[in-house]
Amino acid sequence: MTTTWTTVLPSPVGDLLVAAGDDGLRAVLFTPHRHPPADRGTWRSDDAHPVLRTASEQLAAYFAGDLRAFDLPLAPRGSAFQLRVWEALRSIPYGGTASYGDLARRLGAPGAARAVGLANGRNPLSIVVPCHRVVGARGTLTGYAGGLERKRALLDLEAGALVL
Repeated sequence: MTTTWTTVLPSPVGDLLVAAGDDGLRAVLFTPHRHPPADRGTWRSDDAHPVLRTASEQLAAYFAGDLRAFDLPLAPRGSAFQLRVWEALRSIPYGGTASYGDLARRLGAPGAARAVGLANGRNPLSIVVPCHRVVGARGTLTGYAGGLERKRALLDLEAGALVL
């Protein structure tokens, strides 16, 4: 069974459960989180794990407004389609948004907006893989595993409208 090392980080949007393996960052989850990863293996607390330390530093810099792009080894677990969607999320620029339809078109599957939404909702790397930047077709806020209040706070932070 794979060991996953975890730490809990306080943040301006609530505590974050951050998890990493020897292969990289596996999860950044809100507490509570609507869709936590199903296959958690063995999770153990370890504040000193190097990936967790780097993730902690980068998340603190993000919330301070000093970091716009994360530079972490990522190792999320998901289906091939989910991994493609999560990679596409990383192309949405800091302070920008995209709709589910936009992402589906980027993936070459223009009719797959609903499937993109489902994969987006299962993103285990909240904030780092910016699923909060995905909005409805008319720019409206739609579901978010951390709740719409957190989604709005993250978008406001990136727009410079909120200092956390």
